[in-house]
Amino acid sequence: MTMTLRIILVICSLISFILCITKIKQAKLKVTNSVIWMIGSVILILMSIFSGAVEWIAIQLGFMAPVNFVFLVMIGFLLIQTFVDNIRICNLNEKIKDLNHYIALKEYDEKEK
Repeated sequence: MTMTLRIILVICSLISFILCITKIKQAKLKVTNSVIWMIGSVILILMSIFSGAVEWIAIQLGFMAPVNFVFLVMIGFLLIQTFVDNIRICNLNEKIKDLNHYIALKEYDEKEK
C-alpha cells in the first residue's frame, strides 16, 4: 500500500471520527448509532498503520493489489451499515403502522360516545 493511500486513510478516518464525536456532543447523533462509524474509523486507521498485515492478507486471498482488499473491507462495512439501517427503518415503519391503528381506534371510540 502506498504512503499516499495510507495518509488518505488516516485523514479520512480521523475526520469521520471527529465528526461523529462532534455530532454526539451537539445531540444530533446517538452514541448507539455512531458506534459502527467509530469502529469503521478505527479499522481504517489500523489498516493504514499495519499495511504489512493488509498486504499479507490481500496476497493470501488472491487480490491483485492490497488497495483492492481495503476497498472490499469498506464496501462490506457499508453493506452491513445499510442492512442495519434497513432493519431500523422496517421496525420504525411497523411502529408507525401500529400507531396509526391505535389513533384510528381512539378516534372511532370517541365518535361512538
